[in-house]
This record gives sequence, C-alpha cells and structure tokens, in this order.
Amino acid sequence: MSELAVVPDLKKLIRAVPDFPKPGILFYDITTLLKDKTGLKIVIDALADHYRNSAIDVVLGIEARGFIFGPALAYALGTGFVPVRKPKKLPAEIVSVEYQLEYGFDSLEIHKDAIEKGQRVLIVDDVLATGGTAAAVAKLVEKLGGRVAGLGFVLELLFLNGRAKLAGHDVYSLLQFEK
Repeated sequence: MSELAVVPDLKKLIRAVPDFPKPGILFYDITTLLKDKTGLKIVIDALADHYRNSAIDVVLGIEARGFIFGPALAYALGTGFVPVRKPKKLPAEIVSVEYQLEYGFDSLEIHKDAIEKGQRVLIVDDVLATGGTAAAVAKLVEKLGGRVAGLGFVLELLFLNGRAKLAGHDVYSLLQFEK
C-alpha cells in the first residue's frame, strides 16, 4: 500500500485558524502537517519527485518556514542548501532586496557568495500567497547570477493569485486552497 493511500488528503493535516494574525484572515497552519511523520515524508518526497530531473544545483529556503522544507529537500535531491534571511541575521557580506507587503515594505538578505553564476536554484517555501516574497527572492537569485530553476511550495492560496507575480518561472504547489 502506498503512503498516499494511508494519507489520501494532506489538506486534512493542515489546521485552518480563523482571525489570525488579524480579524478576517484565515491562517493555514502547517504545524499539524509537520508533526505527522507520514504527511511530512509525503511532502518532501513529492517535492523531490517533482524536481528530481531538473538539474538543481542548490535549494534556497525563505525564512522562516522555508528552512523547514528546504534542507530536507536539498538532502533528498543531493544538493546544498542556502538560507534567505530577514535583515541583520547573516554575518558575511550580503545582497538584499526590498519588496512590498499589503501593509508596507520588508526586505530579505542572502550572502553575496551563496550562489555561483549559472547555478540552477530551486526556491522553496511553505505557502504561495500574494507572490511578493517569492518574486523578491527570485530577483535576489538573478542578481547573484543564478538561474531560477523552479519555485516549490507546500500549499498555494489560489484566491490571492500569487502565480501572476512569478510569470515566466516554473511554479509548483502540492496543495491548493480556493479560500
């Protein structure tokens, strides 16, 4: 029996929390998926299977939850892992990008020597929402001379149309939520 037969619907392992972090927002909590050993294994295996023949050189994880999936996926693909951090967390010379949020601006940083020119980079995070963070990270990769080989997400909030900001890139999500 396959593992997918044991856990036929990974969505059931994700807890929906109303009014978090503010009223009117429905937050999809992946901690309930993470604690399920079969569910977590299925997620990593499914992402790895999707990208196994994509000649990935390095997996890049976006702080913070991309740090959960990125190293496991890098291990499964036999690549290295690169973290993209919030400001002032990296000790060596950095390159940064600023991007717009619904309510202001934020920025992310990567070590200047984290990606070599021409490397094929897989960007990984837990959720594709509006696409702003992922688009900013793709710009960081390209700024360093890397090539975005794909953007992989555990879940995608279709109603926020985040794919539109990632046009021209291979975008893959395991689970999609309509609302």
